[in-house]
Amino acid sequence: MLDITRQTADFVASLKPSDLPDRCREAARIGTMDCVGVMIAGAAERPVRIVSAMLATSTQNDGAPEIPVGRNLAASDAALVNGVAAQVLDYDDVALAGHPSAVLVPAILAEGWSLDSSGSDALAAYVAGYEVWAQIAALEPGHLHERGFHPTAVMGALATAAACARLRKLDSEKTAHAIAISASLASGLVANFGTMTKSLHAGRSAQSGVIAARLADQGFTASLDVLEHQTGFLLAHSPSGTPDIESGTIDIGKNWRLAEFGINVKRYPTCYATHRSIDAMLGLVSQHKLKPDDVREIRVHTGITQRLMLRNGNPQTSLEAKFSMEFAMASALIAGRVSLSELTDEFVSRPEVGATFAKVRCTTTDEIMPGDLPWAPADRVSVVLASGQVLEHAPVVHAKGSWQRPLSRDELKEKFMDCATRVLNRAQAADLFEQLWNLEKLGSIRMLRLGH
Repeated sequence: MLDITRQTADFVASLKPSDLPDRCREAARIGTMDCVGVMIAGAAERPVRIVSAMLATSTQNDGAPEIPVGRNLAASDAALVNGVAAQVLDYDDVALAGHPSAVLVPAILAEGWSLDSSGSDALAAYVAGYEVWAQIAALEPGHLHERGFHPTAVMGALATAAACARLRKLDSEKTAHAIAISASLASGLVANFGTMTKSLHAGRSAQSGVIAARLADQGFTASLDVLEHQTGFLLAHSPSGTPDIESGTIDIGKNWRLAEFGINVKRYPTCYATHRSIDAMLGLVSQHKLKPDDVREIRVHTGITQRLMLRNGNPQTSLEAKFSMEFAMASALIAGRVSLSELTDEFVSRPEVGATFAKVRCTTTDEIMPGDLPWAPADRVSVVLASGQVLEHAPVVHAKGSWQRPLSRDELKEKFMDCATRVLNRAQAADLFEQLWNLEKLGSIRMLRLGH
């Protein structure tokens, strides 16, 4: 049987900022920057405010700020509320069939602030967490969504524990205990997509990582074979029932999966399972100057796992609409975009939006493309006009903003500014973008100007 728990811990405990490949450093920096922007934009949402109201202000010197208001909280509480803010808009980046930055960044900022960690240590912690998540996921041939588990909540707990252990500079033994503790804190269900609870998944995972690392640092123990044991994490959560815990490959630190898979930055604040189809639909709308009355039917061919996540065929709220292919197509057709402005209850409830839902026909394939996302090899969108003419868009394999089709620095900044200026003035937002873009040069996380 593989010694997965200890080997991943060995990697985390020995990782130095100088070990990071350039592509890993780049992905961690972009993921952190993008997540902070989305977090600031999401902070005023009702789920975030409900969670925030439950948390007591901390008078301790080792606290961390609630972003962007700056209220001092216990680090674990800061990770919780900032994690909910990072996920609530569903505008955060995607990789490994989940949302790594939405759990890693709130935990790293909270614990890093408390510890006065450097920017380079923050990037190393991000890479450590991502690589642990990716290594463990590589040993499971199935897909957690199919079992009803949300990977962000399940794998995210382990990733954030590893990241926080790295920030605390725990030795290998204590790091293994931190990961093992977090394995018992991992939970989250796909059935709660389209509700406030999906964003709670990210907040709780970020909080779990902070707690697990702190407990381990104080001598709290857990089973050091918890990942590979026959009653352990991998088998308990396995959708296939056959995780490769006997003869799989443990190559963490040799095969840098962050460099390979990277992060996929979202251009639209909806479930990533819609993004390739949105790209295609927007392409058809733009090319043919389509209006709602021109269109009799919208045909979408996508993956069966994608469709499983997009559970809301007739959404009534903005939260439900984020998990609806019907809404994604309606917004693209009616508004010519899918942005934060359309993800409101008012827009979702417009009669012409609801009428368009009925025009969308989805078919699925069980084929899955190679890589870290359980997607179909491509999404295909066509439109049947009122005249009977059929317009087809070329298959979309990679969404714009993906690691394979990345946004430019200017495009990344445009999204960041759109998010951050919902709270900060333009000068403050631009200054914060530059700080995050050059994160590894910061001597302390506390230098980040994250709020008013």
